[in-house]
Amino acid sequence: MAGRKRTPKALVLPSREAVIPRDYADWLVSLKSRIASARQRATLAVNQELVRLYHHIGTEILERQTRQGWGAKVIDRLATDLRAAFPEMKGFSGSNLKYMRFFAEKCPSGLIGQQPADQLPWFHIVTLLTKVSADTEREWYAAQVIQQGWSRPTLDVHIKNQLHLRQGGAVTNFDRHLPTPQAQLAIEALKDPYLFDFLGLGDEAIERDIENALIRHITRFLLELGAGFAFLGRQYRLEVAGDEFFIDLLFYHTRLKCHVVVELKGVAFKPEHAGQLNFYLAAVDAQIKAPDDRPTIGLLLCKTKNRLVAEYALSGMSKPIGVAEYQLVRALPTPLDVNLPSIEEIEAELSRGEGGG
Repeated sequence: MAGRKRTPKALVLPSREAVIPRDYADWLVSLKSRIASARQRATLAVNQELVRLYHHIGTEILERQTRQGWGAKVIDRLATDLRAAFPEMKGFSGSNLKYMRFFAEKCPSGLIGQQPADQLPWFHIVTLLTKVSADTEREWYAAQVIQQGWSRPTLDVHIKNQLHLRQGGAVTNFDRHLPTPQAQLAIEALKDPYLFDFLGLGDEAIERDIENALIRHITRFLLELGAGFAFLGRQYRLEVAGDEFFIDLLFYHTRLKCHVVVELKGVAFKPEHAGQLNFYLAAVDAQIKAPDDRPTIGLLLCKTKNRLVAEYALSGMSKPIGVAEYQLVRALPTPLDVNLPSIEEIEAELSRGEGGG
């Protein structure tokens, strides 16, 4: 009998899943975190060295200008020579060298107040030097950048809006109804006044128009509220004993670990406003608050307020409430004149490969 060819059996390889350990996924997450952390530290180290280098160069220029009377043409020649020597490096434009000199002049120790300048990106430093005049204010903004991780555009907006004068300015009763650490954090989370000029509304706008505009501009609204606010809803429905009530705006604050109820009033503050908000907070604590959430906080935004009336009204409330004003129209502060190229001009040079860093 003629033999039949045997079909060779296919080699069966074990599936990849079969050889992957059960703890692989957790290990991968841990490894990714370690790599991301190392990359962040490396970026910070590079930035520190860059800022220290810029400060050294600025100090050298400043000293030689003082001793030898260097003019602008020498700086332009230095920029040309440095770019020729280090073509792969950006940051040696004549404009940026002038910023380095200005940096060394304003911060001879390399500190912005008590904050190490090398903890900040270069253009954050330039923004602080050219747009904030007082040393104490400059230090405050530097600390906020380090703590909050602000981008340069965010820093620019907060400087323009004079956040240092507004943060922590609301009338509150937090010290009577919240534990000390949370009370201080909650006070710092609120400001007075809130600036809503980005809505494009006039002073006579009514509550519903303001609320609608805030939702349309929710990104700008969240930026003005500050870090930690997460939007949950508008006209948020509550039912108590068969009756319906609607909260204007409901947020969750990720840093305070609590809900925040915001009520808009298109008129001056009245004591009965606090009573209404106190009721809403009690309902949210009873119906929405999770067991591990902290007590819900209320924020009344009014067209105007009498501070003493607000303090008296809040003293009789059982829930933590803050009262602040909002502004729909305002005058912008006069910008500083430092006789230096703008950051936008420097960044334009960067994009052409001529400078920045």
